[in-house]
Amino acid sequence: MKLTDIIIAASLLAVPALTSAASKVEWKSSVENNYWVGEKSPSWSATPADGAGILTVSADRAQEIEGLGGTFNEIGWDALCALDAADRDRVINDLFSPTESNYTYCRMPIGASDYGMSFYSLNDVADDFEMVNFSIARDRHILMRYIKEAMKVHPGLKIWASPWSPPAWMKTNNHYASGWDRSENNHNGLPKERELELPTTGFKMQNGYLKAYALYFAKFVKAYEKEGIRIEAVNVQNEPCSNHIFPSCVWRPEDLAYFIGHFLGPKFEEEGIDTEIFFGTINRDNPAYTRTALDYAPTAKYIKGAGFQWDGKGAIPYINVEYPSIKVMHTEAECGNGSNDWAAAEHTWWQMRHYLTNGSRTFIYWNMVLDHEGISPWGWKQNALISVNKEEKTVRYNPEFYLMKHLCRYVNPGAHRLLTEGDDLLAFVNPDGSRAVMIVNRDNEAKKIALKVDDRYLNITLKPKSFNTFNI
Repeated sequence: MKLTDIIIAASLLAVPALTSAASKVEWKSSVENNYWVGEKSPSWSATPADGAGILTVSADRAQEIEGLGGTFNEIGWDALCALDAADRDRVINDLFSPTESNYTYCRMPIGASDYGMSFYSLNDVADDFEMVNFSIARDRHILMRYIKEAMKVHPGLKIWASPWSPPAWMKTNNHYASGWDRSENNHNGLPKERELELPTTGFKMQNGYLKAYALYFAKFVKAYEKEGIRIEAVNVQNEPCSNHIFPSCVWRPEDLAYFIGHFLGPKFEEEGIDTEIFFGTINRDNPAYTRTALDYAPTAKYIKGAGFQWDGKGAIPYINVEYPSIKVMHTEAECGNGSNDWAAAEHTWWQMRHYLTNGSRTFIYWNMVLDHEGISPWGWKQNALISVNKEEKTVRYNPEFYLMKHLCRYVNPGAHRLLTEGDDLLAFVNPDGSRAVMIVNRDNEAKKIALKVDDRYLNITLKPKSFNTFNI
C-alpha cells in the first residue's frame, strides 16, 4: 500500500468522531407544566462562554447499561382497562415505544405484590411439593396481558421478576403478610400473634419446602417462556429485611444464601435454565447483609448480581467496589406518598444519579400506572408516572413520567455510562456511538453552563428548575 493510501484511510477512520462532535444536537427540556419541549439546537464552540460553569463528559466508559424502565403490576393494568382502547394504546405507546419513553428492561412480580389486586401465588394448594397445581392462569388475564401489550410496541423489551412472598403455605406464619397491621382497618387479616419475629426467617427452612420453592421458580420461568416472555433474571426475594403488612417474607441472609446455593441454583442448573439469579432486592444500607451471600462459596457460584431497592442506597457503593465481577441492579425507586409533584421528580433524579454513578446497570421505577387515588389494598398512597381517573376516563402524566423520559429516551441496552465532572449530570454512549447527556438544574435561577465533549463546548443556559436531555 502506498503512503498516500495509508494517509487517506487514516483520515476516513477519523471522520466519525469529528462528525459526532460537529453534528446537530437535539435538546429537550422540561419545566413544571411545560414538558418535553424541543429547544433550539446549540452550536459547538471551541471555547466555553464567559461565566459559564463547565460540565465535562469524558470518553472513559463505566458500567454497561442493561436497560431502564418500570414495573408491571395488577392495579396498573386494572386502571388502564378503564380507558377506551385508543387511550390505553396511547399510554402503552408513550411508555414503551422506542420513539417515546423507550423503556427497555422492566420488572414484574411473581405472584402477589403490594399493588396486586389481592393475595395469591402460582400455587395455593398447601403442601403440593411436586407443584402439580402450579398455574399462571391468573397472570394470563392480568399481568401477562399488560406485558404483551408493551411487547407489541417494543418487541425487544426485557423482563426480570421477583416474588414479594412465597406461597403462604411455605411460610412459618402460613400467611402472605409478615407484619401485623396496627391500623384500625387491619387490611391483611393477620393476627398479631402470627406476626413474624425479626430477624428470624419467615420461610420454612425444611428440605421439602426448599425443594418445592426452587421448583416453583423453575416452573415460573418455563411457563412464561412458553407464553413468549423470557425472564432475563430473578431477584429471589423482594425486600427480605422487612416485616410488611402486604405480601412479604423476611429472610436472614444466611438462609437466603443457603436456599440459592443448595436449592435454587442447582435446580436451574439441572433444568438448563439460563435466567440469571440476583441476590436481592436488598432494602438495607448495611452491606454486610449482601456480603454474607457473596462470600459464601456454594451461593456465589450461582449469583450473577445483587439488586438494591431505594432503601439499599447505602450498600450499593460498597458492593460495587468490593465485588467488581458481579452485576449491580437498581430494582425499585422510592414509592412516594401520592404527591406526584415536581419535588418528587427531583428526589427521584437524586436516586437515578446515585445508583447509576455507583455502578447500577438498571434504573427501575415502581408504579408506572395507577388510578388517580394511587392507594394500595393495604392503605398506602403512592406515586405513579401516569394517573388514570377510572370514572372520568382521563389520563394525567406526572412530572416523574417526564423525568424518566429524559433518562430513557436516548439510552439503549448495551450503552455505557460515561465518566463526568460536575453535579446533576449523567452521560451515556450507545452501541452506535451516539451520546445522551442528562442535566438537571435544581436552582430557582437560570444557569449558564458549558458542556465539554471531545474538547468542544456546548454553551447553554438552563431554565430554572428544569430537566434537560441532549442527544449528541
